[in-house]
Amino acid sequence: MNALLFVVNFLFMVIMVLIGVAFITLFERSVLGYIQIRKGPNKVSLMGILQPFADAVKLFTKSLSYPFYMNYYVYYLSPAVMLFMMMLGWVIYPLLFGLFDYEYGVLFFLCCTSFSVYTLFGSGWASNSKYALLGALRGVAQTISYEVSMALILLGVIILSFSYDLNVIMKYQSMIWFVVLLMPLFYIWFISGLAELNRTPFDFAEGESELVSGFNVEYSGGGFAMLFMAEYGSILFISFLTGILFFSGGYPGLFMGLVLSFTIIWIRGVLPRFRYDKLMFLAWKSFLPISLNYILLCFCLVMCL
Repeated sequence: MNALLFVVNFLFMVIMVLIGVAFITLFERSVLGYIQIRKGPNKVSLMGILQPFADAVKLFTKSLSYPFYMNYYVYYLSPAVMLFMMMLGWVIYPLLFGLFDYEYGVLFFLCCTSFSVYTLFGSGWASNSKYALLGALRGVAQTISYEVSMALILLGVIILSFSYDLNVIMKYQSMIWFVVLLMPLFYIWFISGLAELNRTPFDFAEGESELVSGFNVEYSGGGFAMLFMAEYGSILFISFLTGILFFSGGYPGLFMGLVLSFTIIWIRGVLPRFRYDKLMFLAWKSFLPISLNYILLCFCLVMCL
């Protein structure tokens, strides 16, 4: 009975996440339209509400591209695995109606995010295109850089809450939010999250200006749609996970998740792309020392209490 309930809840969550992905794309296009003083999607149905579904029909009915020298299985499996890993990460999210109370949820999150780099590299390498391979290599290099600081930030939260369980982390913030105690780490986490999501100003794996869309340049139709859905599903997940880690979860966490999702979209409209060496300098020379010092601070705070 418990296994059946888990499967039903997971399927319900998958449907809700996919609907959320559909409408965050509409929201992004509308926000960017306001920023750039132009109209966003407003033709399909009332105020463009059904535009995401029209986009989905268009993408999944388009013919697939067949690069002549591609690695067949890796080329077609990489987008599907990337989408699956994004959906699998949502298992640890403590939903109101209950899904899966995972004692080591934070470690599971790190495993899922670390595995995504293999699918990114597989997509670029299997296409057998030099532009796709360059984008994949840049994505791998930046992942190694910022995920070190992301793991250390999570370690600071774990030290303060004595647990890897997101439900326990939420309970430890009943008196004071971790964002108050770890304000610099919150900003580092958010900036590292932009790099994790391949979003502006750190979208080096998808550098349209110099890489012609980067690692996904050879994809079309359903393959491109799955890469697209994985990216936007990850935006929602990172935003709402941040609401749990630093804003106690619950309704405040949900509200801050929506605010952070809007902020990620807003940053795309107002900031240019960083230089690649600037991100490397930022990750290794700035974020890493600050994260290490804050771990010592958290450890000393826990020992004093």
